[in-house]
Amino acid sequence: MNIDARLAELGITLPEPAAPVAAYVPVVIAGGLAYVSGQVSIIDGQRLNGRLGEDLSLEQGVLGAQACGLMILAQLKAALGSLDRVERVVKLGAFVNSTPDFTDQPKVANGASELMVAVFGEAGKHARSAVGVPSLPLGVAVEVDAIVAVRPA
Repeated sequence: MNIDARLAELGITLPEPAAPVAAYVPVVIAGGLAYVSGQVSIIDGQRLNGRLGEDLSLEQGVLGAQACGLMILAQLKAALGSLDRVERVVKLGAFVNSTPDFTDQPKVANGASELMVAVFGEAGKHARSAVGVPSLPLGVAVEVDAIVAVRPA
């Protein structure tokens, strides 16, 4: 099954790829890998701002990470032309804007991780970091970056 068909089966519509907000590019392809810059939590066109453990729930954080994962897919599709070129999701890095006593960063990151497995199956299983941070750009709740192995065009 091709990935566009899989997304349709899952009822997923990818967002428009977000433009960079600083001096970087969304995706760099080098040596058979696509390096996707950190994508922030945007749900229905609105940034999910706040801190986990303070004014956002775990469930909101999971949805924020899932939104980051959707934007990663949108950026990859724009850069590669087709998500069928994805050979494997190698690694995700999740950054969670959270209070010092919030320790469920891995559960938040599952929002992006589980999306990758749902879309790519075994090829979506990846290594991962999930880190709590005191703040993120634009006040967002979650940021996720990715390294993805890609097939030649």
